[in-house]
Amino acid sequence: MISKGKLAQIHIAKAQLGLSDDDYRAILARTAGVSSAKELTNRTVGGVMHEFRRLGFEPKPAKKAGRKAPRPPRSRQAEINKVEALLADAGRAWAYADGMAKNMFKVDRVDFLDDNQLHKLLQALIIDAKRQGRYPDDLA
Repeated sequence: MISKGKLAQIHIAKAQLGLSDDDYRAILARTAGVSSAKELTNRTVGGVMHEFRRLGFEPKPAKKAGRKAPRPPRSRQAEINKVEALLADAGRAWAYADGMAKNMFKVDRVDFLDDNQLHKLLQALIIDAKRQGRYPDDLA
């Protein structure tokens, strides 16, 4: 039995090629000797896929599930300055941000956060400012 991914790819190829059910089953019978894609094995699925590609099927590259585009580089100092501005606007001391760092990341001070953690802390402060009505949406 083949994986769900391969089975899905076969059905995508069938749809992309516009094959009728009879034509599709004829290809399966001719190339692999089966009447259903569920009967394919890892050895026989290659022949079926080769035949679909010969008929014009072009598999699209898989989407990178769960991957995000990298953030554009922003200087660490710029993010620290923004944290400081958000704290000042809220009337809070650096101890508040240090407490957030401790609570969110188990890191004692904002200075010790890595770039990703600093960015997440900044986002949390922005969310708080928006909730309190201190941060205009057009600046986000």
